[in-house]
Amino acid sequence: MSVEALRFSIIGLGKLGSPMAAVFAHKGFQVIGLDINPAFVAALAEGRAPVDETGLQPMIDQNRERIRATTNYKTAIHESDVTFVIVPTPSGPDLFFTNKFVIEAMQNIGAALRSKSGYHLVVVTSTVMPGSTGGVIQEALEAASGRKVGPDMGLAYNPEFIALGSVVRDMLRPDMILIGESDPKAGQILEDIYKRSTDTNPEIHRMSFVNAELTKISVNTFVTTKISYANMIADMCDRLPGADADVVNAAVGADSRIGRKYLKSAIGYGGPCFPRDNKAFAALGRKLGARSDLAEATDRINDHQLARLQGAVEASASPGQRVAVIGLSYKPETAVIEAAQGVMLAKILADAGYKVSIYDPLAGAAASAQLGASVTLAASANDAARAADVIVITTPWAEFKTLDVAAISGKTVIDPWRVLGSDAAAAAKRHVVPGKSPA
Repeated sequence: MSVEALRFSIIGLGKLGSPMAAVFAHKGFQVIGLDINPAFVAALAEGRAPVDETGLQPMIDQNRERIRATTNYKTAIHESDVTFVIVPTPSGPDLFFTNKFVIEAMQNIGAALRSKSGYHLVVVTSTVMPGSTGGVIQEALEAASGRKVGPDMGLAYNPEFIALGSVVRDMLRPDMILIGESDPKAGQILEDIYKRSTDTNPEIHRMSFVNAELTKISVNTFVTTKISYANMIADMCDRLPGADADVVNAAVGADSRIGRKYLKSAIGYGGPCFPRDNKAFAALGRKLGARSDLAEATDRINDHQLARLQGAVEASASPGQRVAVIGLSYKPETAVIEAAQGVMLAKILADAGYKVSIYDPLAGAAASAQLGASVTLAASANDAARAADVIVITTPWAEFKTLDVAAISGKTVIDPWRVLGSDAAAAAKRHVVPGKSPA
């Protein structure tokens, strides 16, 4: 069968699965999505985006005739040739990713395959620990299907490298496609799919399951190391008169052996991937008896960033005064607050006796629900700033560049992301940029 004729099923219609369905449909493939959440299935079936993600609804609107949704595994598997599994793999007490939902999907896929003839490719997109795909995941699929991975059933590990808020763009324009393959046939099918479904010509790396699994968490761990390294430089610059982390990091990043991407000091990393991937990598090293000190140090430095922010607030205000924390999502263009520095800072300050106001364009309601009565949710960034003695910008939303000069005039603004425009910065009593010490 030609790649153009392939039909896809996608198991899991959450923050990654729904955009994947839309992107494949946009590239001309017939897609059927499945989720155990009937609300997600109903939304996609009706042409509505099941999740809030930049560019997702317009892409669904443009490609509705190629997108269907169901809660029935037999329908999804029998009416597709390739199945992508993109379900949660939450961290367990040992910090390893758990395979419970992936294995449940494999059991359901396998049961459906028992009554289907012909070749079928199963692709694990969820992030899993090294040794999982060729171990318990393959065992579950083979046991449920009554087939062996090989001539009539392929298995691949194919994680995404994307960021929430830019999932659609990142899927269309990836830096790299990573394929862990059961055999060359499975790998070639996936390679051909991505050559058709991406806008660029990304590098495609095909390898064994375990190498691909290790590569996935290694990439994220290396990125977090760069973030913590830049923040370590900034911490030093705070204490060196006249030092400027931006100047230092720009020069360090100019070395081609290092590169500028992610080498920027600001605040600690957060979100659903970086913190847990780094902890899983360190836990894997400990289990294997390998030294993973670098990953552990990266985490310690990242944890220290909250203390740096708290210290900047304490240098400008005392308990009982009001602090506005604006920016609660872990990054712009998403409502996700998992491990978000702004949310954690707001809690620390409230617990320390400060009056705390919060605001975020998308994540305000979620943060307010998590923080409860200890904080006040403002209607806008300007409202939060107007009532505060100190303003902390913890997410670089574009709208914060144009904070009302009158709202911040005469106040301290702590601005780790260098968001403020020159007029607003000049109006502030103090414009504190961590990592840039006075001469």
